[in-house]
Amino acid sequence: MKQYLDLCQHILHNGAKKEDRTGTGTLSVFGHQMRFDLNEGFPLMTTKKTAFRLIVSELLWFIKGDTNVKTLLEENNHIWDEWAFAQWVERDEYEGPDMADFGRRSQKDPEFAVRYKEQMALFQEKILAEDGFAEKYGDLGPVYGKQWRSWAKTDGGTIDQLKNVIESIKKNPDSRRHLVTAWNPEFIDDMALPPCHIMFQFYVADGKLSCQLYQRSADVFLGVPFNIASYALLTHLIARECGLEVGDFVHTTGDTHLYSNHIEQVTEQLSREPRKLPTVKINEDVASIFDLELADITIEGYDPHPRIKAPVAV
Repeated sequence: MKQYLDLCQHILHNGAKKEDRTGTGTLSVFGHQMRFDLNEGFPLMTTKKTAFRLIVSELLWFIKGDTNVKTLLEENNHIWDEWAFAQWVERDEYEGPDMADFGRRSQKDPEFAVRYKEQMALFQEKILAEDGFAEKYGDLGPVYGKQWRSWAKTDGGTIDQLKNVIESIKKNPDSRRHLVTAWNPEFIDDMALPPCHIMFQFYVADGKLSCQLYQRSADVFLGVPFNIASYALLTHLIARECGLEVGDFVHTTGDTHLYSNHIEQVTEQLSREPRKLPTVKINEDVASIFDLELADITIEGYDPHPRIKAPVAV
């Protein structure tokens, strides 16, 4: 994962100081590209432990067209909790303690952090136990899964972009139109979080499938390791579906940033020596990408350095 570590060094040395939506502050560069040969191993971070199970469950959530955090919570995946939680505590009917600006306040005020954890635990409990509550507050709006699987048409119908791109790869592998986009301007304001990884394109050559992702906003310490692994996995899954081998994953990013409260963690990570990449295994008894479950996808030979914790900027 030298490509990723080189990016971290590049931002530390060349990044511009910028303010951001979360109020945290960043070091940022604009426009960067990394290329990973997927035949050299699965690009899961080894300089810090990265939760592959969470990556798989989130990707399958996208693939199935789901947009409700209840599914993720049932698999003990909390990646999207903060954005769903915000939809609850910002409503007039919320009757608990003030949670305004909870992302930043919980990092600075220990007493507030305790109240936040209590309210988050209550929220998670209610999502899992009450279908009506989950339907109202657990749905994140037309985020990734909705756009991938049921893009809204003006005539009232929908487009299954993911299914269509798989059929396109099978029938016309040399096409330059193997594209899926999550950026739907009409519905951005209805999404709990507008898409960061907004468009990906597939390319077939020499019996191999490659994928390029364009990501408008890239949280390099926390988000990018997940994004790399998620789209590398998606490339493996679709290559398998189409009877192809894997080629490269190309990761192109726009605003490519390190949050100011991640600098210490990045410095620690850069002091560690990368280890051998693992391999991904997919249950061959499940034929379709749309039928895969969490247990069908595993990682082998993963020997990372310990996890490095850092706060999420919400």
